[in-house]
Amino acid sequence: MTQTPIFPDLFNLSGKVACVTGASAGLGRRAAIALGSAGARVVGVARRRDALLSLKQELGAKFSILDHDVSKRDMLEDLAHKVEKPFGSPDILVHAAGINTRESADEVTPEGWDITLDLNLRTPFFLSQYLAPKMREKGWGRIINFASLQSFRAFPGGLAYGVSKGGVAQMTRAMAEAWSCDGINSNAIAPGFFRTELTAPVFADPNRAARNAEQTCIGRNGEPEDIDGTVLFLASNASAYVTGQVLMVDGGFTAK
Repeated sequence: MTQTPIFPDLFNLSGKVACVTGASAGLGRRAAIALGSAGARVVGVARRRDALLSLKQELGAKFSILDHDVSKRDMLEDLAHKVEKPFGSPDILVHAAGINTRESADEVTPEGWDITLDLNLRTPFFLSQYLAPKMREKGWGRIINFASLQSFRAFPGGLAYGVSKGGVAQMTRAMAEAWSCDGINSNAIAPGFFRTELTAPVFADPNRAARNAEQTCIGRNGEPEDIDGTVLFLASNASAYVTGQVLMVDGGFTAK
């Protein structure tokens, strides 16, 4: 007798609505592609409209673009209303927008500090706060934050960035404590060294990129598609009993 498999629907996102900030490039763009490929309708948010239009050509009618600067603190509530218009209130919220000013401890400026903590830490929380009530009404939601190697380790030239990403790790746990009882799971992805626009200065130095690859257990740096499975896991029913966690997707960088 052939038994019906019980697993395929675990990662099926048909009927779900996702919002991805930072969708114009890097891991945000890749997250949008992964979610759309699994059946979700996706609202991509970023400043660069031309890059969003390019992504829309790839994903088609299931993708809606919203050119918006998520670092503007006084426009977040307006953004929350706008992301609901194309497909309804999001079930899945991916916070991939971020910045690394790469200022050393002696060079950190108040301006660099503020924009880093605003975009990397404040925006994910308050946008989630605006959108969580609709998830609570549905009894189902997934919030995916982006942490970092620097959530747990210090690197030269990244003090403000490391502070913000350490905050993301704790914010993720606090969100889980606050909202998981309402069906809203909150987790974070902590990527290793992936080849993206944000890490371009790292990969511009071949020797440094090679050293980072050697530090991993796998023996290479990450490529955008390496994030697909993790995004789908945390965005779907497959992670129904997983919340408040920071999942390292670093090729084993932090294991050595």
